[in-house]
Amino acid sequence: MIPLRRQPPGLRAAGPAWRCASFLIALGVLAPVLTLAWLAFGSGVGHWGPLFAHVLPQAALNTALLLAGVGTLVLLIGTGCAWLVTAHDFPGRSVLNWALLLPLAMPTYIVAFAYLDLLHPIGPVQGAIRWMLGFDSPRQFRLPDLRSMPGAIFVLGFVLYPYVYMTARAMFMTQPAHLLEAARTLGENRLGAFFRVALPLARPALAVGLSLALLETLNDIGASEFLGVNTLTVAVYTTWITRSDLAGAAQIACAMLFVVVALVWLERNGRQHQRFGSAQRMRAVQPRRLHGGAAWAATATATLPVLIGFVAPALYLVWESGKRLHQGGGISQGLVASLGNTLALAAGVTVVAVAAGLVVAWASRSQGTSPNRARWQARVATLGYAVPGTVLAIGLLTPALAFDAALAGAMGWQGLPLMGAGVVLVMACAIRFLAMPVGGIESGLARIPPAIEQASRLLGETTGGTLRRVHLPLLQPAIAAGALLVFVDAMKELPATLLLRPANFDTLATWLYAEAARGTYEEGAIAALAIVVAGLLPVVLLARNQLGTTQAATPPDTDPV
Repeated sequence: MIPLRRQPPGLRAAGPAWRCASFLIALGVLAPVLTLAWLAFGSGVGHWGPLFAHVLPQAALNTALLLAGVGTLVLLIGTGCAWLVTAHDFPGRSVLNWALLLPLAMPTYIVAFAYLDLLHPIGPVQGAIRWMLGFDSPRQFRLPDLRSMPGAIFVLGFVLYPYVYMTARAMFMTQPAHLLEAARTLGENRLGAFFRVALPLARPALAVGLSLALLETLNDIGASEFLGVNTLTVAVYTTWITRSDLAGAAQIACAMLFVVVALVWLERNGRQHQRFGSAQRMRAVQPRRLHGGAAWAATATATLPVLIGFVAPALYLVWESGKRLHQGGGISQGLVASLGNTLALAAGVTVVAVAAGLVVAWASRSQGTSPNRARWQARVATLGYAVPGTVLAIGLLTPALAFDAALAGAMGWQGLPLMGAGVVLVMACAIRFLAMPVGGIESGLARIPPAIEQASRLLGETTGGTLRRVHLPLLQPAIAAGALLVFVDAMKELPATLLLRPANFDTLATWLYAEAARGTYEEGAIAALAIVVAGLLPVVLLARNQLGTTQAATPPDTDPV
């Protein structure tokens, strides 16, 4: 009877088989990182000298500058827009409230691909500016080259700001209005109340959003390479692919892990300091109506990030795709094959990630004899989201090749069957995106009352039967949401796909990467447009959640601040 007292009524610990499976999944997530360390330090220190002399200093400096610039820009845009739509009412606010999330549907490499053509010296934007100023050629007037560090900061900042916007907006909506009223009573103006009350209270949420945006920046390879910025991620890719130096790539990847650890610490620290109040016991901030020029200035300010981060590149992709189809170019067989490969890869990754996520979440709900171990396994299993795709691919390659060669030898097969079939690529993407289904299913399990499981157990159902007949039907929304997120992110994944794809296997992302490298934008635009359309699905769901939260957090009878 003693173990039963250590768990909630009716909540029985997962069996040994579930806990063992969860442990193996956590070990599989941890294996690439351990392999990476072994590759980096087991090959001797001879590689470190040239790397420290010629590669790491510039790549590390570029990465630090890029992270600092993008971090500053996403904080300014995300926080400013979040406070603008939370505390003010102006024309278009109801649309901009969710439209500010739209850049999440745009992978960074697609926006870079679009702006390289849009802002080309002989492109439409610079051509229109020269026409208005009365110039005839790029020699007389041209904008600064987008292929630069400021260009990369500009592109990444306007695509990744929604991470800060989401977390800051949620925090601003849950802040009680009486705190701001007290600041106003003590003589602060509205701007002072924001900087001295609202902003400090939102710092934990800002830390979470900022860390997520910086992790995406660190994972980026396409935009950085397109824009000529040699970051650590690009250095890993070129060291492995161009120089065929796996040990050197592993050593650069180890240097990246220090940055990853710092960013994960920032996110965890921010989450630990988040506090939420009861919406029933406080008055939320009521938006203050703006009038005249101030209202239209607010509309223009909140619209600009949407135009730059989503509307302009999306219209460009539609235009280029339509031009390609209108000129009779059609869609090539290679692009059709890439679409099929993308859907197959995304489906495989989704099945594996959701199944593994269900195992980890079900095992971690245990409150039995080893709850700390179960929670530890769940946390380790979700670390893949923080590891850049290039780092994950480097760490996974060596054990995967060893196992593949052993399997081929035992079965008498030729070549590398798992690599050739794309199994290793599926496993890498599943590890990277495992956090999505685990988090969603854990949240879904937490909302199921223990009394339901207790009733099932009293009726003689086993633990597995209870999961199958009781929990899975109730978990369908959480599983579907996690599966959608994994599917779309697997479609967009570029770094791991570039490094681990089988021979003659292209996805839409790698097809676009190759088209951009060749400078053939028309057919690449069709591939990019397909990825963006798919990426809109989770953004629509996220926007619906944001709108629901807004309506719940802003009752109609509250007073303006």
